[in-house]
Amino acid sequence: MRPAEVAAAAGVNPQTLRYYERRGLLDEPVRSLGGHRMYPTEAVTTLRVIKAAQRLGFTLAEISELLDAARHRHAVGEGAGLQARARAKLADVEAKIADLTVIAGSLRAGIAAGCDDLETCAGNPDCPLPFSEIAQ
Repeated sequence: MRPAEVAAAAGVNPQTLRYYERRGLLDEPVRSLGGHRMYPTEAVTTLRVIKAAQRLGFTLAEISELLDAARHRHAVGEGAGLQARARAKLADVEAKIADLTVIAGSLRAGIAAGCDDLETCAGNPDCPLPFSEIAQ
């Protein structure tokens, strides 16, 4: 498949293919006799996997490690597989959700209290927002 065909099938732009090649996420394609880059059909699946993993919060570096582990299953060490990485990513996401829940509650309290001015709120010890703690 030519780069434009692979990109269209995977829902990415052609520059993404080259970038992922440089990052080692995709193997460099073979070239036709005319010098055109030709990708195997599996490249579409790999691109879709990469994009899905990104939507789940994995970085390109983490995705690269997961792809390498999948390619070399016999060399997978403790914590290198998808199960371990997914558990770690889930813990990170849940921690972020907890932090965001606290932030949302503080913002709701600030809105309900009518806080309208950052400096006034920062100087008011009764302000529900943590500005008074930060200002000290």
